[in-house]
Amino acid sequence: MNEATHPQRIDGYAAAVLDVAKAEGDASRITDELFRVARGIDASEELRETLADPAIPVDRKIGIVNDLLDGRASKATVALVNMVVAAGRTRDLVEVANRVASLAAEQESATLAEIRTAFELDDETVARLTASLEKRTGKRIQPKVVVDPSVMGGVVVKVGETIFDGSARSRLDNLREAWG
Repeated sequence: MNEATHPQRIDGYAAAVLDVAKAEGDASRITDELFRVARGIDASEELRETLADPAIPVDRKIGIVNDLLDGRASKATVALVNMVVAAGRTRDLVEVANRVASLAAEQESATLAEIRTAFELDDETVARLTASLEKRTGKRIQPKVVVDPSVMGGVVVKVGETIFDGSARSRLDNLREAWG
């Protein structure tokens, strides 16, 4: 693979996915679902390796995706994931989902914020956190919540290249460092 073409390939897939999402009339929902699906696939090494294995027939991989997402994601999202899997680009799915979310946020004059927490956040909590991030960054924020059990208490937020680490692990590490 020519690494110089990798960003262009990701941008190409992301632009195509966003165009399809807009054509479906629910770009926000599809973008969010794709983001969550990509995180789910990325979190499971077995699933990630199965979908990326060239020895496994594409129709079997698509069947796996369909079974996993049946009733959990829109038909458009399932079709978009299947498109990436069928093209042999499963390993690029997280990057494509990130770029789709970033492009969608940019088109709304917003900045993507990836919010990682050990548990699902309710809408009110996401809204309060988003308002706090907007005040702190001076930017309009488009939140994407990722449930990540490795975050032990609190949240870790990535806005662009800036990371706000409010996790319990980070606070404990800071205490250890301060106490020597």
